[in-house]
Formats: sequence, structure tokens, C-alpha cells
Amino acid sequence: MVSYLSKVNLKNLGGIALLRLDFNTKDDWRMRAVLPTLHFLLKNSSKIVIASHYGRPKPIGTRDKGQGTRKFSLKRDAQELSLLLRRKVVFIEHFDFGKIKMAIEKAPTGSVFLLENLRFLPGEEKNDPKLAKALASLADFYVNDAFAVSHRADASISAITKFLPSYAGMELENEIKFLSHVMTKPRHPLVIILGGAKASDKLGVIAYFKKRADAFLLGGGPANTILEARGVDIKKSIEDSDPKDAASVKKIAAYSTVVIPHDFVWGNSMILDLGPKTVRTFERKVAAAKTILWSGPIGMIDRKPYDRGSIKLARAIAKNKKVFSVAGGGETVMFLKKIHLDKKFSFISTGGGAMMDFLAGEKLPGLTALEQRRGT
Repeated sequence: MVSYLSKVNLKNLGGIALLRLDFNTKDDWRMRAVLPTLHFLLKNSSKIVIASHYGRPKPIGTRDKGQGTRKFSLKRDAQELSLLLRRKVVFIEHFDFGKIKMAIEKAPTGSVFLLENLRFLPGEEKNDPKLAKALASLADFYVNDAFAVSHRADASISAITKFLPSYAGMELENEIKFLSHVMTKPRHPLVIILGGAKASDKLGVIAYFKKRADAFLLGGGPANTILEARGVDIKKSIEDSDPKDAASVKKIAAYSTVVIPHDFVWGNSMILDLGPKTVRTFERKVAAAKTILWSGPIGMIDRKPYDRGSIKLARAIAKNKKVFSVAGGGETVMFLKKIHLDKKFSFISTGGGAMMDFLAGEKLPGLTALEQRRGT
């Protein structure tokens, strides 16, 4: 069982918290999602040391200094977080853990620190226990509130739990709660909408929900991949035909619950959006649904007018007052925020790949680590 921060004995939280967050997004929506955890820790711990990452920089020793460092630095995130918390967030731009520990110990109670991008360190993505131990030396307990990266076995996600009492933060608790609800106790009809460029990361979800979902509405790469498997000429359209997935794609293409587009909007010999008849079919499915899960836009949303299908689908979901709706994936969430419909969903997941893996019934390394090392 995972130990949740919200349910821990407060006597165990008087020390310094090492808080793993995920700032790997274009704006501050993931930062805002973890504010409840931050406020809780500000009230119940002595100091907070935040660890995060951004992008995929080359680790120290293999990357060029200067512009690359600035591009992937978390310095700007420290400034944004300071504004949200209305208190100073001390940014630590080096990885001299001895000096960092000394600075933290000398700081007054209530101080908040943000470490530089952990992916500058080669040991982070290698799940290096030495790096995990160095990070652990900065704090008295660990909190994971970075669901979006919990499908990665990184040092600050997995190995770290071997060295500190460890808890799931409040946002991570919500992710587990609401996504588990969709998986085990959905109200029917359950409609799952899958789009975006990739099909491979959606196949596991379709397989897991084969006997649970009432309908899979496919657009984008997933739809094109199935269309091609059914013998439709998709011309130059985006598809995701990895040879290792061929058997799964062929099997899924035969599911009676899989609804693929029957008309399209074309551009430059590519399917760029759903056609009007397909949009109406999807709208009817959505209007009757009691539970909806959406990951991945169903058209090329960054080019008008190919965002129309996704807009109409989002509006149809917003109009359904009886539905429990979940959306996830950075592209989907940013799109919903852009058209001001994100607040109309019951739950917005901070995960992309992590949400897909969780919903496919896979074990996430970050959650497994928390299960194996409970809080005290």
C-alpha cells in the first residue's frame, strides 16, 4: 500500500521534506496542481527542497555549456513558483551536495529551495543509488507528487525511496484515486477517446478496457493506424505502425467497440481532422456517456480549421452534465485550457505516458517504489 501524505501522522513531518515535482510543461498548470501539497508541507514541515526536471538535456560532461544550460535550467520555474506561493523560492544552480546541505541547514524555518534540473546529472535517468543517496542526505522524508514522470525508473523517483520515509503527495493521491475509479468502478456507458500522433502508447489501454468500455472513439494516429490495418488508403497521414505492434493492431482493428472515422478532412494528402459525419457520431456517443476518458486530440489542433473536430468534441463533453470526465496528456490539456473548457472536466490528469501506462494496468516504477517503502 502507498502511504499518503494527507493521512500521515503529522509528528513524522516536522523535518525537511524532499518533494519531487514535475515542471516539464509549457506553462504552470502542473505547478498549480501541486499547490495543495506545497501548502500542506509549508504548514507541517520545517523546510522544503524541491527536485524536478525539464526536457531532455545532455547530462553534465556530454553537453555544451552556456546556451544549453540556460535553455533547460529551472531558474525561471523558481521565479514562477515564488509568485504562486507568495514567498521566496531559493534556486540552487549547482550540484555540490555538501554545500547544498549546509545552505539548507542554515536557512530559517519555512524556507523553500528548488534544485537545478536533475537531468543535468547522468545518474538521474540511470536510477543511480549514489545520486539518490545524495539527494536523500538533504532531507528527513520524501514526497512524490510527480505523477507525470512516475512511469520512469529515475533516481529521484524510484531509488530515492530506499533512503527516506516516503509518501505520495496530494496530487498523486488524486491521480491514483480518480484513474482507479475509471478502471474499476466506471458508470456505463464508458467512452474512451484516443487521439494524438502515437498509437503505440494507446494499444495497452484499448486491450485493458476491451471488456470494460462501451466504445473507443479513435482519431489522429490511433485511428489512422487502425484504418490502414483495415485496408483503407490513408495516403501520407500520420500513423504508428511499429512491426512489434502489428499483431495487437490487427486484433484491435476487429473489436466491435472501436469506432473509427468514416469521413475525413484532408490536407496535403493527409487526414488532418474528422469529417462532419464522424463528428456527429462521436457527439452522440459522448452525449449518452456516463464516464469519459480522453487522451490525445483527434485532429491537427495547431492548424485551423483542423481543430474543429476536437473543439466540437470538447464542447459535447462539457454539455453532458451527468458524465464523470477525465482528460490527460499535455497536448490535450493545453488545448482544453486554450478553449477554456478544462474546468468543465471532472478531473484533469497531469500525466501523459504515465496515465496511459497506469490505465493499461502496468506497474509504474514510482508507485511501486512507494509501495515497497512505506512512510513511518
